[in-house]
Amino acid sequence: MKKALVIGAAGFVGNYLIDCMLKSKGWSVAATKMKNEMYSHTNVEMFDLDISEEQDVLDLLKTVHPDYILHLAAQSSVALSWSKPDLTVDVNIKGALHVLDAIRKLDYKPRILLIGSGEEYGRVKPEQIPIDESEKPNPGNLYAMTKVCQNMMGKIYAEAYDMDIMSVRAFNHIGPSQLPRFAVANFCKQIAEIEKGIKEPVVYVGNLSARRDFTDVRDVVRAYCELVENGKAGETYNVGSGQAVSLQAVLDIILSMSKAKVKIEIDRERIRPVDVPIIEADIRKMVECTGWKKEIPLEQTLQETLEYWRNKV
Repeated sequence: MKKALVIGAAGFVGNYLIDCMLKSKGWSVAATKMKNEMYSHTNVEMFDLDISEEQDVLDLLKTVHPDYILHLAAQSSVALSWSKPDLTVDVNIKGALHVLDAIRKLDYKPRILLIGSGEEYGRVKPEQIPIDESEKPNPGNLYAMTKVCQNMMGKIYAEAYDMDIMSVRAFNHIGPSQLPRFAVANFCKQIAEIEKGIKEPVVYVGNLSARRDFTDVRDVVRAYCELVENGKAGETYNVGSGQAVSLQAVLDIILSMSKAKVKIEIDRERIRPVDVPIIEADIRKMVECTGWKKEIPLEQTLQETLEYWRNKV
């Protein structure tokens, strides 16, 4: 039986990814979380790990000795990267480096998947849409910069040390349980609070004209599982839906699912210093490698995310 290690399992994606591995692949799974994080999953070995501690990373890999490593641990909020750039660099660059260098020191070759972001491409020209992996990254924010660096480190380690490393550039993934610092979850949370009468009937928003490539997190993790198993060492793969949708259109769909009468107001605190007008993935490389297809429509994801917040608030 193959064994997988999920580094950073306590975040939004981790639980979905572990479910996919256990149910679809039948792999044995180990996972890590920060010491202060509360997380458990049936039939999973759980370890506390701070990826800023290089020796701890090495010791864990010696203990677990996985066939597959999926590196999810990250500071993944673009907004937070502006206010906490030092944290973003420490986690996303130094943490990834510790993982790669620990594997270099071990006498075996697990398959490694580094999770990057569609934000790495930055501001692109209309003729570049949909954007494919051959386009040169042009990060427009600090979070994206750290992910470009992670990607470059992965390629260097793969070539220099003959390590089995693949990278993905994951575009916007959404779904139930995502934190409300992300736009779609935040919209759903605000509307659920308005429906319950615990918030004024005003939905505060940022830039609604931005167009993003949204995919249900459950579809995204299926792509991860296929890529870590079948991807080619040293390669980068886009993971997304292949279709950009404006945040205005997303908000309109969510509002159509509610009877609440609301007013939309711009909150200047939600406007990023630099915002990319459109991000849309060319996913042909990933599809050709894995046979992956999107299964969950956007409307279903938004309905289930809204129901999650209706139950939670």
